[in-house]
Amino acid sequence: MKDTEMLEQNVTNHPVKIAARNVQVYYGDSQAIRDVDIDINDKTVTAFIGPSGCGKSTFLRCINRMNDTIDAARVTGDIRIDGEDIYDKRVDPVQLRAKVGMVFQKPNPFPKSIYDNVAYGPRIHGLAQNKADLDGIVEQALRRGAIWDEVKDRLHAPGTGLSGGQQQRLCIARAVATEPEVLLMDEPCSALDPIATAQVEELIDELRQNYSVVIVTHSMQQAARVSQKTAFFHLGNLVEFGDTDDIFTRPQDPRTESYITGRIG
Repeated sequence: MKDTEMLEQNVTNHPVKIAARNVQVYYGDSQAIRDVDIDINDKTVTAFIGPSGCGKSTFLRCINRMNDTIDAARVTGDIRIDGEDIYDKRVDPVQLRAKVGMVFQKPNPFPKSIYDNVAYGPRIHGLAQNKADLDGIVEQALRRGAIWDEVKDRLHAPGTGLSGGQQQRLCIARAVATEPEVLLMDEPCSALDPIATAQVEELIDELRQNYSVVIVTHSMQQAARVSQKTAFFHLGNLVEFGDTDDIFTRPQDPRTESYITGRIG
C-alpha cells in the first residue's frame, strides 16, 4: 500500500471506542442475543437495523448497562469502552451512564423547566462549581442539541410544553450535558413528524464530530442517510456489519439482502 493511501485510511478510520466480544443476553430462560462481536468506532454514527424483536435495542442497552434494571436479564461476554470492561464489579453504572448518554424512542423530558432538565445531570455528577458554571453548561448543551435559539428566552418554562421534535432535541441536550463520550439513540425519530425527523437527523450528523453515536432505527432510509457503519441484526444474531454503503449496495449475507430488499422484515 502506498504511503498516501495509508494516510487516507488513517484519516478516515477513527479509533475503536466500543469493543464487544461474545456477548449473550438472556431474559430468564430465553436467549435474546447470541455471540455478538463488534467494534464501534469513535466519532462515527453506527446504525443498528433489523426486524422488530431482533435484538438491536437489547444490545444497545448493554452498552450503558440499562439491562441491569431488568431483574430477569443476564448479560455475559465482554464489552469495553476505551479498553475498560464496563461490566467490571468496580464500575459504577451511574458513572457509566454519565459517560454513555441515552436518548429514547419517545421524548421523555422531566416534569421540570427546560433549564432544570439539562442541569439535572451536571448537578448530580458535580460538574459545576457554581451557578455561572451551570449556566454555561446548560447553554452549551442546548446549543449542541440545536435548540438554544428556540428556548433561550423561556428557559424556566416547562420542558413538557415544547413540541415533540423540540422535546426530543431537549432530551439530546440533556444527554450531552454530562459530557458523555458515547451517545446511544433508540429509535429517536419514530415518534416525530418528517420535519422534526429531518432536524434530528441533521443534529445526529453534527454530533458525530464529538461523540461515538449508536442509533437503533427501524427505517433503512434513515440508516442510509445518517450512518457511516451499519449492523444488521436478525433473530438475536449480528448477521453482518460494515460500511453503510456496502451493507446497502453489496451485502455479503443473503439474509441482509432479503431484509434490505423487503423480502423479510
